[in-house]
Amino acid sequence: MLANFSKNFFLGVSRNVSLNKAAKKWGLRFGASQVVAGVTIESAIKKVQELNEKGLVCTLDHLGEFVSDRQEAIHATENNVKTLEAICATGVNSHLSVKLTQLGLEIDREFCVQNMKRILDTAKATNNFVRIDMEDYTHCQMTLDILKELRELYDNVGTVIQAYLHRANKDVMDLKSVNLRLVKGAYKESPEVAFQNKGEIDANYLQIIKTHLLSGSYTAIASHDHEIIAKVKQFTNENNIPKDQFEFQMLFGFRKDMQLSLAQEGYTMRVYIPFGDDWFAYFMRRMAERPQNVLFGIKGLFSK
Repeated sequence: MLANFSKNFFLGVSRNVSLNKAAKKWGLRFGASQVVAGVTIESAIKKVQELNEKGLVCTLDHLGEFVSDRQEAIHATENNVKTLEAICATGVNSHLSVKLTQLGLEIDREFCVQNMKRILDTAKATNNFVRIDMEDYTHCQMTLDILKELRELYDNVGTVIQAYLHRANKDVMDLKSVNLRLVKGAYKESPEVAFQNKGEIDANYLQIIKTHLLSGSYTAIASHDHEIIAKVKQFTNENNIPKDQFEFQMLFGFRKDMQLSLAQEGYTMRVYIPFGDDWFAYFMRRMAERPQNVLFGIKGLFSK
């Protein structure tokens, strides 16, 4: 009961526009610096360099979502372009992750697509890959439609499928050959569109992982769940799936020992590194995912 209240509270707060805007002026607070790699590109690149030296690869995410102003969306696009250029200039091993609502999806679809093409043109010129993050259910089909349109011109773009959605299996089947990040899901969704029970979510998660792996498609398994990871290892061994066909992914600041262990075992281990001043919604969702994450906030309150 308390866990559900905590989850619903933090998810609700994450959508509060006023708090998100205010947080941009606060700087990183409430322990957010433990899971957000600073507010500048330079600070993020430094973290990537540190992780690369330990055998980990990365993906950078310049935080921001639900943008309703064209200039803000253009600014976000420019920041993503600069991030790709910084990755190239410094030679670090990192991809880029983006959210379509940050690029103006809720303003105008074509405007968003043009911003996305600008980013993908830069990624192509710098020999890099861009992942379109999946957001809440209301943006799911729009995201997949835009991905399909972009895939007609670019092969260096993929997206994310959330296992808690009832539609996940069908989407994975429809996206054979696409580089997918498979996750459990971090937004609050209704029972009409999403599983609510952890056991059902876990079962569906393993199913879509196996389906995508067996299709021969590159698969990113994004999970901190050691039981899921152990089952993926067993499945790939039993089915002779090579290690260069998949990777594990975890969030910056979480399960650092496991990240290093997987890399030492010869698996590609990619760390998702968020940065930027629009950190509040991301941090609140991390707080909502597991009651233990609230400790970040408590520690943060006493570290200022």
